[in-house]
Parts: sequence; structure tokens; C-alpha cells
Amino acid sequence: MPVLPTASSPDTALLAAGAVRDLPPGGRKLVFTPGGQSILLLNVEGEFYALENSCPHAGASMAGGNCDAHVLSCPAHGLRFDIRSGKCTASPQMTIPLYEVLVREGLLWLKPPVSI
Repeated sequence: MPVLPTASSPDTALLAAGAVRDLPPGGRKLVFTPGGQSILLLNVEGEFYALENSCPHAGASMAGGNCDAHVLSCPAHGLRFDIRSGKCTASPQMTIPLYEVLVREGLLWLKPPVSI
């Protein structure tokens, strides 16, 4: 997928994630970075959320987890994460990095988390 620099920061790239029309409410898909990392993209009630596709507990893929409202469950061990904050509901210090989802002209773009 093409990578597009943002207007405000030429050194920050956005990752193309497909068309809005291809991800209806309740839909999900994996998007891959140029380095091969997978990102889970979800449409929950018309709002888009993106997070690293790896549970911080043991690295399990989150892609097959049940999403109830804004809470995604890890299919491996049942840990639950709020997809709006990335925080585990039982242990808030455990988080999944989130990507900002931008909608531009009917297309979805992912902005990587800021590294600290």
C-alpha cells in the first residue's frame, strides 16, 4: 500500500488502509506496515479504530477477538482492551498502541503512534 507524507510533517508518513466503503460497521481487517507489522482496523458503529495486532500479555493476535461495543477481547487469554484508549480493562497499565485513523476523500489512512 502507498505511504503518503502528511502536510504538517513531511517526515511522518501515513499508511493507506483502504476505502471507507469496504469496511462497513462491524467490519475489521488487517493492514500491514512496510516492515510487516500487522495493525487491526475496526469499524465500530461507524467510527474507525486501529491498534497493533498483538496482545501485550503474550503477543497473541487480536484479530480474532470478540469486540463488544468498544471492548476487544484477546482470543488467547480473554484480556479485554478498550479500543478507544488501548488500555486493558483489568490492568490499565497494560496497553496496546493505537493508530490514529484519518478519513480523506473516502479513503482510510493510519497515523502511527508517537514513539516516546
